[in-house]
Amino acid sequence: MEYRNYENVNSAVKETYRKARINQTLEFNKNIRREYENRNKILIDIIDALNKLNNFIDKSDPDIELPNIQHLFQSAEASRNDNQPEWFQLICLLHDLGKIMYMFGSDSTGTSIKEQWAIVGDTFIVGCKIPNTIVYSEYNSLNSDHNKYDEMGIYTKNCGLDNCIVSWGHDEFLYRTLLNNKHSLPEEALYIVRYHSLYLWHDKNEYIQFENKKDIKMKYWVKLFNKYDLYSKENKKVNIEEIKGYYLNLYMKYFHNRKLCI
Repeated sequence: MEYRNYENVNSAVKETYRKARINQTLEFNKNIRREYENRNKILIDIIDALNKLNNFIDKSDPDIELPNIQHLFQSAEASRNDNQPEWFQLICLLHDLGKIMYMFGSDSTGTSIKEQWAIVGDTFIVGCKIPNTIVYSEYNSLNSDHNKYDEMGIYTKNCGLDNCIVSWGHDEFLYRTLLNNKHSLPEEALYIVRYHSLYLWHDKNEYIQFENKKDIKMKYWVKLFNKYDLYSKENKKVNIEEIKGYYLNLYMKYFHNRKLCI
């Protein structure tokens, strides 16, 4: 199977990327982060949270048309079969859980089932020029930041990715959610969550002007994770009921509470 082939895709894929390129600006990202921080959080059982992704099909994904919950268990099982560390298996299961933001979303902010441009798709750093190696680079000129800034933009050399503002999506939503919950996951796990959709950085070697020592060290884990995120995809359903118990026990090992604050 060929992955990440964006040439012969349905129109929804291209349209989702086009809208993201138009709307994902520095101003939008500042506003939606404030909205996230000020939103009333809720508690949800982890199994219920995962089941919410039974209702979500990623409009930006050219590889698979199954509900997103299937992709999570496919990724987790692939890493489990390779005897990756338990925390790594768990992150493979949880990495796209941020897509449940559609529960609180709206069409106008691209955070709904219908309009997904601020939930899914490859991310990029706002407040600077967008590299032409991005998917559908022909849309870059539609982005006001791209037209306003150079490659450094508002940032300084080697400032670190943590000091850059990456376009809003399920990565940043889940990263911030995990910060709001008590757990014992290692730093590498949170880093994978936050940057796994930043293909420009970990796959195309862009944004090296912003890298610091931490980013260089962590890139290994993001690239390893990408093997299980991307190459485990297939349009064949996993029997979730057979393996759910294993992953629930794994989740409880690191979180100690079935309810997640989102």
